[in-house]
Amino acid sequence: MPTPRCRGTVTLSHFEFELEHTDTGSSARAGIWKTPHGAVETPAFMPVGTLASVKGLTPGQLRQVGVQKVLANTYHLALRPGPEVVADLGGLHGFMSWDGPILTDSGGFQIFSLAKLRKLDENGVKFRSHLDGSLLELTPESAMRIQEQLGADCIMCLDECPPADAPREQMLAAVDLTTRWARRCRDAHQRDDQALFGIVQGGIDREMRERSAETLLPIDFPGYAVGGLSVGEAPPQMYETLDFTVPILPEDRPRYLMGVGTPTDLIEGVLRGIDLFDCVMPTRNGRNALAFTSLGKLRIRNEQFKLDESPLDPECECPTCQQFTRAYLRHLFMVKEMLGPILLSWHNIAFYQKLMRGLRQAIREDRGGEFRSVQLARWNASS
Repeated sequence: MPTPRCRGTVTLSHFEFELEHTDTGSSARAGIWKTPHGAVETPAFMPVGTLASVKGLTPGQLRQVGVQKVLANTYHLALRPGPEVVADLGGLHGFMSWDGPILTDSGGFQIFSLAKLRKLDENGVKFRSHLDGSLLELTPESAMRIQEQLGADCIMCLDECPPADAPREQMLAAVDLTTRWARRCRDAHQRDDQALFGIVQGGIDREMRERSAETLLPIDFPGYAVGGLSVGEAPPQMYETLDFTVPILPEDRPRYLMGVGTPTDLIEGVLRGIDLFDCVMPTRNGRNALAFTSLGKLRIRNEQFKLDESPLDPECECPTCQQFTRAYLRHLFMVKEMLGPILLSWHNIAFYQKLMRGLRQAIREDRGGEFRSVQLARWNASS
């Protein structure tokens, strides 16, 4: 049954999540999540810094466009430079000179994405490094130890993320293994200045999602993530899965949709009650000459922009749009200057942050549905 709509605060050790307002026309929530390295206004989008760097951008550039929190990757940092090195250099905050909140995933997504390079059993997962073939073993206990050394504010349980088309028997096995691993992660986790999130799995199967959530909730994590989406299912299937998954999760804890997604996905997720998002999409697309704008996607390599003196997005106040023309940005990509991917990545991150600010304001004014309709109409009109 859905939890009652309310305004409230939950305090857990060094963390506090305050639910400020729920949109009257949807399940969208505005809140504040206080962490040891600062507060995050939710809903919020986290840029992905897989190797302790959001590709091409400095921490100062991220702050300049409103980024509150970033994500780093446990699997990749365990390989290079190693968690001991990061710990010796001040943890991720000191190592990457980011003074705000950081989230690390557990390596669970690599169980999905590097399926051909790993062996999975009850104890954990063994990877053959995609770099040199060396062995890396992740268990719930070692995933906690590595993430404690990395020192992020928010860390994730090790989980199994099955593909969207996995047979039901495989999905059930992954759900139950994820719960058993979650208990081991909770028992192994020692730092009280880190919030450990449980991860709900189950693909697009309602029974599996309910089973996963109902077995994780008694463990009483300070936050819950919805994993295993955006792994091959169609967007309507993702949204339907959120419709029956999110209401099961505690209303007084942050809810995190992992690895999602497009601007439309963010709006749809927020209106269904999601608080936190991450995705490589704004930077990966920026590096490949695709910009997200107030009027939809723009492919800057197109010939039509060769003499275009207008800004990338006339409604954007980011440094890229305030200083450079579409013609110049196109030129940078055509001659393969590294500044081009940097400037488009910077703009795309700014666009995502502006989108989340707009959503937060719309929620507080009880017009979440109106915000969705207006934005989708503008983007669809230009597609």
